[in-house]
Amino acid sequence: MNFTEASLFWGFLLVYGVVMYVLSPKSRNANSFYKGADDNGNPVGQWSLTASIFISWIFAKSVTNAANLGAAYGVVGGLAYASYWLSIPVAGYVIYLIRTQTGARSLQDFLTSRFGRLASLAFAAAILIRLYNEVWSNTAVVGGYFGLPGEWEYYAAAMLFTVFTLAYSLKGGLRSSIFTDVIQAFVFVFFVGAVLFLIIPANDASALLSNGEFRLDAGFDLLLVALLQMFSYPFHDPVLTDRGFVNKEKTMLKSFVVAGLLGFVAVFIFSLVGVHARLNGIEAMGNAPAAVGQSLGLAALFFMSVVMMTSAGSTLDSTFTSLAKSLAVDLPRLARRAQERLPSIRVGAMVMIIFAFAGNLPMFAGTDILKATTISGTMVMGLAPVFLFYGFTKWSPWSFHLSFWTGLSLGVLLAVGLIPSSWAIGEGKYAMLLGVNAWGFLICTAGFFVPLVLRRLAGRSLAAGEA
Repeated sequence: MNFTEASLFWGFLLVYGVVMYVLSPKSRNANSFYKGADDNGNPVGQWSLTASIFISWIFAKSVTNAANLGAAYGVVGGLAYASYWLSIPVAGYVIYLIRTQTGARSLQDFLTSRFGRLASLAFAAAILIRLYNEVWSNTAVVGGYFGLPGEWEYYAAAMLFTVFTLAYSLKGGLRSSIFTDVIQAFVFVFFVGAVLFLIIPANDASALLSNGEFRLDAGFDLLLVALLQMFSYPFHDPVLTDRGFVNKEKTMLKSFVVAGLLGFVAVFIFSLVGVHARLNGIEAMGNAPAAVGQSLGLAALFFMSVVMMTSAGSTLDSTFTSLAKSLAVDLPRLARRAQERLPSIRVGAMVMIIFAFAGNLPMFAGTDILKATTISGTMVMGLAPVFLFYGFTKWSPWSFHLSFWTGLSLGVLLAVGLIPSSWAIGEGKYAMLLGVNAWGFLICTAGFFVPLVLRRLAGRSLAAGEA
């Protein structure tokens, strides 16, 4: 960076951090810090909740991945990644059913009531791994606009961004997170529009929207993976699911549906940045937005960085608040070492501080941000039958464990390359991922229903014996 570029980028980062801290409200009680209520105990409004869900799921890594896939496969790649946002209405509807049919106040409450305490502990471990990954995978994207991995600018920007986000998260918890989400959503939409204003005139619109082929070896395999994972992926993300319990059921459902549809459109639109790179021969080099920004000039690169900072900030503050709730509220209750009264704000604050720094350690080691989505989504495929078919059972711990641990085992085997090649569907880059998710869904579903079938058969045998 030259002096002008450095002044612009570092200046915005500093201004962004100060403004977010000044504007974010301060939580004065635990109900506000952990549940997002205002000082009078009123829940989050519908449109604030919608904006929060929308922007908190627009991760910095997500828009980067969408653009990279657009560069690799055209609009098919963009549609593939955008399809993950259709899982938001799916999650909203399932949470709506859980709340209205079971009266559960959290997913942990629901799992404990249907599948036992051990099932809730396994679920808690899965979401903690997910939250841990969210820290480094978003700060690393921001750092990439200030330098390359290994350069001090890269790490300094990522850590400074972490400190700023931590500061206003400590100030207000979930209330602060949702409030700043609304601001970040407007900033995100404005600057995405500015980026498109630069890109669309540089291309033929029909070519931009028709580039790509719906073939398994051209990105369509990843689209099918996303459609399969939409029934399991959202449930291991408390950034999303925590927001399913902060307002009335119908208000929540409307917010989830609208936010999911808006997210799908926004992510697909941003993937056109990658399609532009593909059409104009711009080498993405693992970061299509940055590559396109550099090719279009300083203004475009700055717009891209603003998009990344706002999307990363909205996700990171939500991650901190979800970590605080998971470790300070949910786990102690699960261990029966806490009453219904919420813990002090100080406990949640300590959790945030620890994970703000420990969560960035993988960034220094270096890893692939796309794997943080696809691999974790595969490992939790066993959650799909649990949340889709819970109505078939009142109490069945084995149903959860046979489904969940089977999915986790398949995800681990895929990650270490021990799945036989015969499982692959098609010959594309994601053929094995598609195969494992397709066959795995069927196997996990069978695992979920085996205890129920055996119980029914045993009941019939007993009844026949008594007769």
